[in-house]
Amino acid sequence: MAGDTEDRIFIGRSVPAKGDKAADQYLTLRFGNRHGLVTGATGTGKTVSLQVLAEGFSRAGTAVFAADIKGDLSGIAAQGEPKDFLVERATAVGLDNGYQPDEFPVTFWDLFGEQGHPIRATISEVGPLLLARLMDLNDTQEGVLNIAFKVADDDGLLLLDLKDLRALLGHIAERAGELTTEYGNVTKQSIGAIQRQLLVLENQGGAKFFGEPALNIKDLIRKDRDGRGMINLLAADRLMNSPRLYATFLLWLLSELFEELPEVGDLDAPKLVFFFDEAHLLFDDAPKALLDKIEQVVRLIRSKGVGVYFVTQNPLDVPESVLAQLGNRVQHALRAFTPREQKAVRTAAETFRPNPRLDTAQVIMEMGKGEALVSMLEGNGVPSMVQRTLVRPPAGRIGPITPQQRAAILGRSPLSGKYDTAIESESAYEVLKERAGERATERNGGPAGAPSGPWGRQPAPQQPAEAPPAGGGGLGGILDSIFGSGTPGPRGGRPSGRASVTEVVAKQVARSVASQVGTQLGKAILRGVLGGMRR
Repeated sequence: MAGDTEDRIFIGRSVPAKGDKAADQYLTLRFGNRHGLVTGATGTGKTVSLQVLAEGFSRAGTAVFAADIKGDLSGIAAQGEPKDFLVERATAVGLDNGYQPDEFPVTFWDLFGEQGHPIRATISEVGPLLLARLMDLNDTQEGVLNIAFKVADDDGLLLLDLKDLRALLGHIAERAGELTTEYGNVTKQSIGAIQRQLLVLENQGGAKFFGEPALNIKDLIRKDRDGRGMINLLAADRLMNSPRLYATFLLWLLSELFEELPEVGDLDAPKLVFFFDEAHLLFDDAPKALLDKIEQVVRLIRSKGVGVYFVTQNPLDVPESVLAQLGNRVQHALRAFTPREQKAVRTAAETFRPNPRLDTAQVIMEMGKGEALVSMLEGNGVPSMVQRTLVRPPAGRIGPITPQQRAAILGRSPLSGKYDTAIESESAYEVLKERAGERATERNGGPAGAPSGPWGRQPAPQQPAEAPPAGGGGLGGILDSIFGSGTPGPRGGRPSGRASVTEVVAKQVARSVASQVGTQLGKAILRGVLGGMRR
């Protein structure tokens, strides 16, 4: 009898070739971090195979992250229904106890915050390379964007959202001449082009992705109370309208996992498995620097306990350098009506370990829905011979859940309230706006030259010191007590305006004496002039 075990995920049962016996096909969990590929034409069963793998990893305690392109994967959160074709397939593959419906722990995510918890990242976390890819910048514009990030670092400016980046670019445009000599050529034309692309990105909804609170990677790697791995589903039906944003986001997430997770080596089961659906969007027109980064992440992230599984229609969608890293493979049917499609069939057949009893290229074009060519790593990490396989039925529901069911799952999510409300922190936009206001104040005759604070902000201007009260101490106080002052007394008196003749004489005497003699001699002369006032 067949089924999942402690160290393996049951995929299905092989269709015996002539002279062979049917054999159960498994994915060994300790090789789950060696990555994989699920390919096949539309309607051949890729989504069901993805669901089978996700359920198996969850049972083993491994967390899963997958993009739900059409909403079909959401059914994994609801108990399956024993429909006739599922019961029949369970019998055909020899499942223990036949078809057993089940449901799995799911957390829903959505970049737009409509069908799941919002996912956000800061501009600084995404970085200039991925932003340049997201905005389809040329090399010159990407260079200016790199300069912008360097200026932000040097000036201590936080880049959190699109407002910050827009304000920073405006600041750099004003200082273009100064910055060119220090950082390299900065032109207002390039900055203007980047600003226009920012506007396009914002119109596509990209502004909701950038900001705080940023996603904590640990919230993706959780288990429920029964020890099952959490299945994180990204609602991607609307996101697919912005394919470059979709691909950039998933690559950013993969890079964050690579940067944040510690080295753990080869585990008995992966900590997280990452399914990258519509993977061709990641590689279409990608510059070499980006392809090198993807290859590096895929090659090294397995030591962090993470497996990456690319899901796409055609194996030619994945570059050879990345394809070579993918050890576990599920190939559904392909159609070969054009020369390119025929080449794809040959390529797919050649990537498997040959089976002398199987014409792999021919079988790829003959398989029906729910059938696949399967080759998994076994033994010492060697691929098994390819087998034509009937894929087991998933235990969760096939097809989407209702909006009411989704809302109920979101309502009892342990992450409810943690990411749902955006936070506005003081960052580059606020700092640069304040600086611009201070410069305007200086140009209009306000205080200038005050020392800058740690963010380059001018401290509030000091209040002018209060004038000494009338009749104060010192020489002025003495003369005022004798001659009187022009300040009205508490009960009125002469209004202070034009000084009296007596006041003018007194002030002239005081200035003359103070400027010609020292302190002690001045006092002696004054005593004489005033007729010995101590007597």
